[in-house]
Amino acid sequence: MSEQKELEKLQSKRAELEAESRSLKEEQKKLEASVKILEEKVMIEEINDNNKAAKDAISKLEAKLSELENRLKDKPQTPLESPAPSPPKETKTEVIASPEREKGPTPTEETPEGPQESAEENIEDSGVTVTAIDDEALVESQESKSDKQQEKKKHRFF
Repeated sequence: MSEQKELEKLQSKRAELEAESRSLKEEQKKLEASVKILEEKVMIEEINDNNKAAKDAISKLEAKLSELENRLKDKPQTPLESPAPSPPKETKTEVIASPEREKGPTPTEETPEGPQESAEENIEDSGVTVTAIDDEALVESQESKSDKQQEKKKHRFF
């Protein structure tokens, strides 16, 4: 019977350990659920804090906007002398140096004629031509160049 008692003892020990294992697994599941709940609460709090900060920033901006609008309303309206100038068109400048002319003095150097000579006269003497090109003309010239290049490529193959 000693074997019988030992077997019963081992079986009861096994049953106890299985019960403990089940209770530990249940506790683990409960703790995991609690952790998930707390993580969600923390995330909600962080989002609430971010929302409060955003609302504060919005309210400050609205207050500043209101203040600036009030300043404009309080300021006496002055009639405009002329309509606001439209922004200038973008122009590209092309500088062409003429190799035929000798290098003249720069506009800041004194010339034999005297220091009163204008920069415009010096520029004319230097042989440099400056031409303003509108964006549209520049695009057209670039397109025509690319067309010519395409035709050259076509003729190379034939």
